[in-house]
Amino acid sequence: MDRDQLIEHLTFARELGVSGVSRDPAWRRKQEAVRPEKDPDPFFDESRPPIPLTLVADASAEKNPDPFSALSAVREEIGDCTRCKLHGLGRRQIVFGVGNPNADLMFVGEAPGADEDVQGIPFVGRAGQLLTKIIEAIGLKRDDVYIANVIKCRPPQNRNPEPDEVETCEPFLFRQIDIIKPKVIVALGTFAARTLLRTIDPISRLRGRVYEYRGAKLIPTFHPAYLLRNPSSKREVWEDMKRAKALLESQG
Repeated sequence: MDRDQLIEHLTFARELGVSGVSRDPAWRRKQEAVRPEKDPDPFFDESRPPIPLTLVADASAEKNPDPFSALSAVREEIGDCTRCKLHGLGRRQIVFGVGNPNADLMFVGEAPGADEDVQGIPFVGRAGQLLTKIIEAIGLKRDDVYIANVIKCRPPQNRNPEPDEVETCEPFLFRQIDIIKPKVIVALGTFAARTLLRTIDPISRLRGRVYEYRGAKLIPTFHPAYLLRNPSSKREVWEDMKRAKALLESQG
């Protein structure tokens, strides 16, 4: 990382509300992590019962012994998909997912944009660059996590996904989640949160709490594209990411 990149990274961290850094390697070790002493967030209260959902799996389920092959099989099954109308509305290619098949942390977004449609990789445009900074702000790299979208094809003009498109594509996302078995899922934006939580509530109402979901802890937060338009909301996302980091550390 050169000097200009370092300055940019530190500036972004300051915008998020990061007050300092540590070079102590213990900071990165999950098994030795300690909850911050001053944490007013009531959602860390272990006595608070989890919000019940219908899609809950056994949290003790073991990791898939070969998640890379299992994910490859799902991608092969999707093929050059023609299951919904998006295949005839200008999409270039399927944008399946990227990252560590054994990831403890998974990010779920809405749908590919123009840059993603060209490169075939989720979150590579401006919003993706911001997501990378958010990941790095909690001491991880993109290669440490897994990133996918609810919809695998770009909707025309980046419009919102339509119900039939979500219904057709979401089973592939669910299979990705079940194969990877992340400990924490961060749902980025309204459509990802609504799809996973089966709700019509807006993201502003959903964020700020932790949900049980398919054996993982699910944290809804604002989409990076929203932050590009509303930078004042970065602080809320930072609180959500601190929550995700604490949950990862508490589960070892």
